[in-house]
Amino acid sequence: MSFWLTQEFTRWVREDSPFGDLTTELLGISNVAVNAVIIAKSEGVTACMEELVQLLESLEVHVIKHLPSGVEVEPGEVVVEVSGRAGKLLLIERTLLNLMSYLFGVATSTRKLVESVRAVNPKVRVAATRKVPPGLRYLAKKAVRDGGGDTHRYSLSDAVMIKDNHIKVVGGVREAVRKVRGEVSFIHKVEVEVESVREAVEAALEGADVIMLDNMTPEEVGEVIDELKRLGLRSKVIIEVSGGITPENISDYAALDVDVISSSYMTMNPERVDLSLEITKVLEE
Repeated sequence: MSFWLTQEFTRWVREDSPFGDLTTELLGISNVAVNAVIIAKSEGVTACMEELVQLLESLEVHVIKHLPSGVEVEPGEVVVEVSGRAGKLLLIERTLLNLMSYLFGVATSTRKLVESVRAVNPKVRVAATRKVPPGLRYLAKKAVRDGGGDTHRYSLSDAVMIKDNHIKVVGGVREAVRKVRGEVSFIHKVEVEVESVREAVEAALEGADVIMLDNMTPEEVGEVIDELKRLGLRSKVIIEVSGGITPENISDYAALDVDVISSSYMTMNPERVDLSLEITKVLEE
């Protein structure tokens, strides 16, 4: 992970400073050794700290101490203390803080969703969809996990998920599940996205492992579950609801007999966590 992240992060820094840090170079302070801290300026939940520490060390920034992932921080609390050359720290400062702010925001938003759901039904998992900013897939998913959520699929290669466009091309839910079941390895689950009671029943009868109820109201979800129970199929499948899930309505879905609530809210619209890097001591010229 450190090698991949170092490569990506270096590319992001190059975008921010294509010809170097003009100010630091003109001041002649690039090689000055300093200590610095990253401080939380707002409440939040830490995330991906292990990966971030490896990243900093690979960039020759020594981490003196740091908080673990998944802990809540208050304004003014030190998240990381480091030592290194002023030129390196000032070069990566904004890119690093932007990355940390996003990841902490994902973990913070996830934690709040999870707490809302647990207050209603502790058995329901809160999962993230594949909607993440390009280049941040692994870290965003890890931040979800650090916030107490479920990662769901990391990629298209992880599991079979038959969606509406697949169904349109194949010709129906039954045929799509039947085709996949005949080819898929035993190690991969089969999930089907459905939009009606009929499609949910067809998916369950054909042996789907997971049924995703897409963009349904709580009332519509209740109707699907009631029908699956009536037919003796509810216990044979995992029920996931997704689409339009927000902090305002997630409790309504958690109150139903569902297993998973998935959302892109935490990865695409996370709460902002403000962080600041401050040099605390000049060690040597």
